[in-house]
Amino acid sequence: MKLISWNVNGIRACLQKGFEDAFRTLNADFFCLQETKAQPHQAELDLPGYRQYWYSAEKKGYSGTAIFARYEPLAVTYGVGVEELDHEGRLITLEYPNCFIATCYTPNAQDGLKRLDHRMAWDDAFRAYLVSLDRQKPVIVCGDLNVAHQEIDLKNPKTNRKNAGFTDEERACLLQAGFTDTFRYRNPDLTGAYSWWSYRFHAREKNAGWRIDYFLVSDRLRESVAAAPIYQEIYGSDHCPVGLELDICMKKQRIIRWLSALLCLCLLAGFAPAAMAYSNVSDWAKSEVAEMEALGLLPDCLLNADLSANITRGEMCKGL
Repeated sequence: MKLISWNVNGIRACLQKGFEDAFRTLNADFFCLQETKAQPHQAELDLPGYRQYWYSAEKKGYSGTAIFARYEPLAVTYGVGVEELDHEGRLITLEYPNCFIATCYTPNAQDGLKRLDHRMAWDDAFRAYLVSLDRQKPVIVCGDLNVAHQEIDLKNPKTNRKNAGFTDEERACLLQAGFTDTFRYRNPDLTGAYSWWSYRFHAREKNAGWRIDYFLVSDRLRESVAAAPIYQEIYGSDHCPVGLELDICMKKQRIIRWLSALLCLCLLAGFAPAAMAYSNVSDWAKSEVAEMEALGLLPDCLLNADLSANITRGEMCKGL
């Protein structure tokens, strides 16, 4: 499974700077964006084979996140679940049978640390939210977390010691709550590996940058990390994309869901009269049933069955 995360610093601007070429070249299963700075209708992307999930800030032209996914999730959640923090479109979570996938655009503490208190309130809520998800199933979270965790993660750590993104408060975060920084896991000593550069002073040409864009995974997923690249050669924003390749097969999980749906269909068909098409399938199974039909996996005996009838647990056991 391949995932990409990219702070595009305005999707409308990035579309004029090669976004679609980069999207096709990277060819990811999940493509996560931060700082989209657009309402959904302001940036229409034609991405065949992908489902699009957008979460825009209430303030126009500000913040915002998006995920383009090849696989339909079980559920989609927007925000961190704290009302006062969920007005800026900063977090999208997709739930799958074997994991959660989330993208985040963490608030910047700003010059003079003017917004540090808000940033820390976000970090506390975000950490608690991810820990709660991790209790259910493994978590993959990516995005612009607006922090360099270690001195190796920025060009000039000494002169930035008390600046936004490198304060002691910001650096004490998810890595101490059961999550692994996948890039450092794969590249513990690699220097000069940055994902953001200031537009000033030719910073990108001099590679005077910060690594503030991440893929974190639940610690129990770390052995599945095959690669965690940084695509410094791709331009279009003051950030470059970062990636993650995991030895997890979403197709395998989808097949499991197909088989589960098929089992339920077979059981239901045994207790319901053949009167109508299977349009009354439970909501969770509709997409899987449609995919199975398209692939020719549905038995003919089910195509005209009424699958809306309720059955008891006892009847299901008899069917088994």
